[in-house]
Amino acid sequence: MSLLRTKTIEQSIADTDEPEYQLKKRLTALDLTVFGIGVIIGAGIFTLTGRAAQAYAGPSIALSFVLAAICCGLAALCYAEFSSTVPVSGSAYTFSYFSLGEIFAWIIGWDLLLELMLGASVVAQGWSTYAALFLEQIGLGWPDSIGPESNVNVLAMLLIIVLTILATIGIKESLRVNLALVAVKLFVVLFVIVAGLFYVKGSNLTPFIPPSVPAESGAVSITTPLFQALFGFTPSTFGVMGLVSGASLVFFAFIGFDVVATTAEEAKNPQRDLPRGIIGSLAICTVLYVLVCIVITGMVNYKDINGEAALAEAFRSVGRPGFATLISAGAVAGLTTVVLTLMIGAARVVFAMSRDHLVPAKLGKTHPKFGTPYRLTIGIGVVVAIVAGVTPIGKLEEMVNIGTLAAFTLVSIAVPLLRKKRPDIERSFRVPGNPVVPILAAVICVYLMLNLSLETWLRFAIWMVLGFVVYAVYGYRRSRVGREEQTGEVTKA
Repeated sequence: MSLLRTKTIEQSIADTDEPEYQLKKRLTALDLTVFGIGVIIGAGIFTLTGRAAQAYAGPSIALSFVLAAICCGLAALCYAEFSSTVPVSGSAYTFSYFSLGEIFAWIIGWDLLLELMLGASVVAQGWSTYAALFLEQIGLGWPDSIGPESNVNVLAMLLIIVLTILATIGIKESLRVNLALVAVKLFVVLFVIVAGLFYVKGSNLTPFIPPSVPAESGAVSITTPLFQALFGFTPSTFGVMGLVSGASLVFFAFIGFDVVATTAEEAKNPQRDLPRGIIGSLAICTVLYVLVCIVITGMVNYKDINGEAALAEAFRSVGRPGFATLISAGAVAGLTTVVLTLMIGAARVVFAMSRDHLVPAKLGKTHPKFGTPYRLTIGIGVVVAIVAGVTPIGKLEEMVNIGTLAAFTLVSIAVPLLRKKRPDIERSFRVPGNPVVPILAAVICVYLMLNLSLETWLRFAIWMVLGFVVYAVYGYRRSRVGREEQTGEVTKA
């Protein structure tokens, strides 16, 4: 049996009608756009902006966001074509299965599992920090012994438990809560932009691209970007290379739009609404990100930015502690929606993999009343809660980034390949400029991957080796497509 065996598009669509694996079609274009905004606006604005400006790019972090957004925008066009043409859960995993083959589908599914579950854990820990700060600011407080700095982060675990219950009850119900929280954080973000403009100093934005500075050690280390190590560049921060490294880091802020594609099977009119949801959420968030970057680096010199709570500390530094409390509340609301959306996305990816028997099929069965993959949702919630609660996480945003960029690369390559392989399929949305635009998207994604650290690449390699072991031991032998290839009969999910 071939590792490149493929699942037909027709079979992928037919699988969505099987009663035990059927998701309810309840989402509109507005739901999908809010879903995307809900996960995109979060960690990028509330945590990464200040850290990346301080360590990598200075005021030019705004351009880092633009570069990351261009990469995401090109990939978003590819996602929009696939998800509207084949509205099936699984996002890049599903797209890769019928265009590139099973082994690539497994690689991407394993990548997405890393991206979404680890991303939810990282953001839940960030949420607990802001939540504890907010409780302190309003006079309630939270015990340090079970707080963000303790051995067991109970706040983060409580968040995951509540969101797991919500995601299990139903996606429409989850999105109602999501809509309310998105409204709160959009208000806070707009407030930051408008109020912050009154405190911007031109001197803080000059020079906009700070001159390049050699790394402290001056030698290649495990934290050196792979691109600099491979081509003999002197390890450095700031300057043009710092701007690009900043883009590789803040890429974490844009991972939301591809999660929209994981809900394709639950959209009422996927051919029309999915492209709108994917591209619309990305466009809105990019504009807001750039404006916030300019405001923050204009209010505080990039060397003095607080990397953990940049927005709140910026207003506190100009004598507006009340504004800092409001921003903390917005961060709590904002990061809540990020965690919720990532967990829903993770459940939908593994749901698609279980329907193909690459992971145990029983895990993917949907609840007869709620219409959600409840077993998977609960299982993922347990894992995310444990990781967020007891694991000291640091610098793992880059791990999320490398998994996402790998997925974007393969999806971009798959667009021209499927156009050539299946020109007969009706496509309600087409990537303009094929094959140039998809190939350009793949090249930019690979370049951003190369600007991640050697440490990140090493961790990624270990994760992928583990994935190949799981596939060899279980997925390859149990594969539904593989069994059909052997017997010549279509098997039920």
